[in-house]
Amino acid sequence: MLNKWKKKDPANLSFKSLIPATASGGGLSSSMYANRATSVSQSIDQGFVWAVLSLLFLGLVMVYSATVALPDSNKYAEYQTTHFLLRHAVSIGVAFAAAFCVFQIPLKTWQNLAPLLFLCCIALLVLVLIPGIGKEVNGARRWLSLYVLNIQPSELMKMCAIIYAADYTVRKQAYMQRFGKVLLPMFMAMFLVGMLLLLEPDMGAFIVIVTVVFGILFLGGINARVFFGVLIALAGAFALLIAFSDYRRARLLAYLDPWEGDNSLNKAYQLSHSLIAFGRGEFWGVGLGGSVEKLHYLPEAHTDFLLAVIGEELGFVGVTIVILLFLYIIKKCFSVGTQAIALERTFSGLVAKGVGIWLGVQCFINMGVNLGVLPTKGLTLPLMSYGGSAILVTCAALALVLRIDFENRTMMKGGAV
Repeated sequence: MLNKWKKKDPANLSFKSLIPATASGGGLSSSMYANRATSVSQSIDQGFVWAVLSLLFLGLVMVYSATVALPDSNKYAEYQTTHFLLRHAVSIGVAFAAAFCVFQIPLKTWQNLAPLLFLCCIALLVLVLIPGIGKEVNGARRWLSLYVLNIQPSELMKMCAIIYAADYTVRKQAYMQRFGKVLLPMFMAMFLVGMLLLLEPDMGAFIVIVTVVFGILFLGGINARVFFGVLIALAGAFALLIAFSDYRRARLLAYLDPWEGDNSLNKAYQLSHSLIAFGRGEFWGVGLGGSVEKLHYLPEAHTDFLLAVIGEELGFVGVTIVILLFLYIIKKCFSVGTQAIALERTFSGLVAKGVGIWLGVQCFINMGVNLGVLPTKGLTLPLMSYGGSAILVTCAALALVLRIDFENRTMMKGGAV
């Protein structure tokens, strides 16, 4: 079918070409249009799409459950009980529109735009630090207000860093064994990004971005000895950041003993109540809407600690389903990336695997924090937690993976991308 259409990519056809002949007056029959639409749908991994939709829908339900009682507090007294539900639903709608647009763009275009996108994100990270432009919430200046919605540049940087790192690895492929040619320039770029993120402050995003970028370099074939040397240096840098920051050091010490009297009421307050929520949920949970911890005991229950509410209301079974869905999506990202590399599409393969690393690292950190395995860190649960920027960028990144898979299938059928 693709050859019959002169090897055109259906995702790149103009809007006019999608109109049936009965409406446009052209020679394309409505039955052929229907066949083409069916061919496109068959070139998309349905299981991947349904897994993403399942997490988005469950997240919408759990965000509503976690926020339904918030208007009872003084802070949210002027809000309706459906305020967060409606905003989250709108965010998902916007994310779908963004994902659709991203899917239309060939990976070659993303590769050509990679350096420009990275520079634009750096400019946004600078812009958000300027008083009067950046919006400050709870002592952190991380958002740019566009009146209709707030944009978080650090979320955009996650996706753009993946695209840039993949393009950088492809361009530097001949020098992957040389520290000065590959690692040093990227190290300096990450140092700049890290300084901007720590000024917000947003150490969680910095950890995710650095891990993903150097993970892509490792997959691209960088010298293993030099790579692990850099990892040790980065680990030392993070240790120094904690050692010389009073509030980070206090969080770490509180995490080591969350039930100590002073810790459970201060720095480990969120962690202790998160653990109580999981304990109450047991195997089957207390039932949807039955959480007690969300009733003003567990702060940020709809963002960083949404998994604790899931654990309390849906129990071990609900948490296991969430973990399995994420594992399926991450595995799919890696399998799509492996297939792309086998087709000699290295950039596309590294992007797909980079998205998989991003989701895996962020899910691990968020779930580890909720379960008390890791110190408290402000990272949301991808696709599920409340937050417009995170939902939008994550859906856009997964649309990139879908596009890569679509191009892989097109090439294996003999088509051009």
